[in-house]
Amino acid sequence: MIKVKVPNFSNKKFSDRWRFCVGTGRLGLALQKEYVDTLKFVKENIDFKYIRGHGLLCDDVGIYREDVVGDEVKPFYNFTYIDRIFDSFLEMGIRPFVEIGFMPKRLASGTQTVFYWEGNVTPPKDYEKWENLIKAVVSHFISRYGIGEVVKWPFEIWNEPNLKGFWKDADEKEYFKLYKVTAKAIKEVNENLKVGGPAICGGADYWIEDFLNFCYEENVPVDFVSRHAYTSKQGEYTPHLIYQEIMPSEYMLNEFKTVREIIRNSHFPNLPFHITEYNTSYSPQNPVHDTPFNAAYIARILSEGGDYVDSFSYWTFSDVFEERDVPRSQFHGGFGLVALNMIPKPTFYTFKFFNAMGEEMLYRDEHMLVTRRNDGSIALIAWNEVMKKTENPDREYEVEIPVGFKEVFIKRQLIDEEHGNPWGTWIHMGRPRYPSKEQVNTLREVAKPEIMTSRAVPNDGYLNLNFKLGKNAVVLYELTERIDESSTYIGLDDSKINGY
Repeated sequence: MIKVKVPNFSNKKFSDRWRFCVGTGRLGLALQKEYVDTLKFVKENIDFKYIRGHGLLCDDVGIYREDVVGDEVKPFYNFTYIDRIFDSFLEMGIRPFVEIGFMPKRLASGTQTVFYWEGNVTPPKDYEKWENLIKAVVSHFISRYGIGEVVKWPFEIWNEPNLKGFWKDADEKEYFKLYKVTAKAIKEVNENLKVGGPAICGGADYWIEDFLNFCYEENVPVDFVSRHAYTSKQGEYTPHLIYQEIMPSEYMLNEFKTVREIIRNSHFPNLPFHITEYNTSYSPQNPVHDTPFNAAYIARILSEGGDYVDSFSYWTFSDVFEERDVPRSQFHGGFGLVALNMIPKPTFYTFKFFNAMGEEMLYRDEHMLVTRRNDGSIALIAWNEVMKKTENPDREYEVEIPVGFKEVFIKRQLIDEEHGNPWGTWIHMGRPRYPSKEQVNTLREVAKPEIMTSRAVPNDGYLNLNFKLGKNAVVLYELTERIDESSTYIGLDDSKINGY
């Protein structure tokens, strides 16, 4: 039995930096109906403020084109699709966290590409044309949406240039050249726009030191630092899936701390630090993303990550995603909070539960967070990720919670292996790759938390909550004021109801 007495007052605040941004597949996917419908659903339930994705300048969005006039090749900038995409984001109340990349094929110096949709990852063959493209794109955004809006958009230069798959030869010197030209082009359009990088993945933090030294020595604009974070080791690859060992959540939190310290010790000690991608596995084919374990594991990251970074963006909101080809089955290990056919995964509810938390942080440990909301109500979230198979994975709690109400309405929502786990139901069905409409309806029905309600009277301003968390469970308790209006009903007598 784990006993916790929650203090009645705290001067600590719980940060909502976890919902600043969320990731997406390439921007061209935003032209699909299911993508848009899913984003609306996620926005309504979790309220992310920004969205970041690849492919702004890829050929499927179609911004960079060239016309041949006589012997002359003239660039043409086509904003038909990007206007449609960004309009849809802004209409939902979510802003773009703009990633500049990848290279338009007509402007590329080579043929190397990444992903099923062939994002070109080579430098521009003509930096002057690249600079003009950047200026044209940014100028168009300002013309369409106004500088008052666009100045709120961060502009991140490229994606994981420390990997050969994302930047030809992982050439640091060439990336710094690209960054310098791009950042200065953006600032020439408007000096108040925010630019940053280097958007590297883990294992190469020396890039951040080199990057900040380069910006200092070359007088290159930099307004924020960005990095990615995943906690999976190299795995076992099959044609359709990947299995990887996941390191403890402390690993990711320590990465956050380490990079923050690098920034503090640099020539730019006060720069904002954004994690523009994070998850357990870095592969969109790892089944861990579909499981209750992922939901319980991510909870501690959401609880503590904001202590060290200015934002951290979950990769991604939806399984409408095509980096490793069009998804081959209903559940396939995709990154998304929401599976295909708009079926919420367990991790979706971890985020939704955190969206219910208040600003005043009364108590926090490695498996629990208790907050007070502005109306005095209490929100408690607890989780029990089970990293390895054990005989007794349960965690049993007795929690004393301060409550300022005479009577309390208690709402409990729970996800675990048996509740809110559509992946488990899908396995029971026989893992249908392309489920029927009836099967999809069943998966949606089970993709909900177990909800239980009760009422209680506090004792000397405290309420005792006793509960047990099973394997990979996440629970949300909401304690609100109970106002009894029974006396307003004339002739009320529940004893006259048959069977009551």
